[in-house]
Amino acid sequence: MTQRRSYQVGTGLFILLGFAALAYLATQTTSVANFRQGESYTLKASFTNVGQLKLRAPVKIAGVRIGSVEAIDLDPAKLEASVRLAIDKKFDQLPDDSSAAIFTSGLLGDQYVGVQPGGSPDMFKDGDEFVLTQSSLQLEDLIGKFLVNGSPSPKPAESGDGSAKPPAPDQHQ
Repeated sequence: MTQRRSYQVGTGLFILLGFAALAYLATQTTSVANFRQGESYTLKASFTNVGQLKLRAPVKIAGVRIGSVEAIDLDPAKLEASVRLAIDKKFDQLPDDSSAAIFTSGLLGDQYVGVQPGGSPDMFKDGDEFVLTQSSLQLEDLIGKFLVNGSPSPKPAESGDGSAKPPAPDQHQ
């Protein structure tokens, strides 16, 4: 009887450790692990389409995380998505002509905001807005464009007997 009880305890501990490992893995692979609350300043960007961009998604320059997405709202006047970015204070030397774009990690991964630094001597200040933005690239749109461009050209209209009608001649007088 005690041997059976020790198997039950061992099995229970094994399952508990498995759940703990899954919880750790889930927090490390999502933006929960990368969420930091520290000194930051806010920048704004407007996009026509944010795709699947989520709150706390990373903001990166050259693949290095410099901040996170703080809010995503719809601007009712322009009917565009207004994204508020929280940038770490230590990255306060961003030129004000920098651009922001929404990218996808891998083929089907999470989306993030990528910043391409500009060359202006003036730097962004708290509350400034990106002028140059590039919206999310939608996989469905790319597939649709490929299917439309990849299809053969339309054939001339056929009459009821199966023969093609020649185009009507121009009647100029």
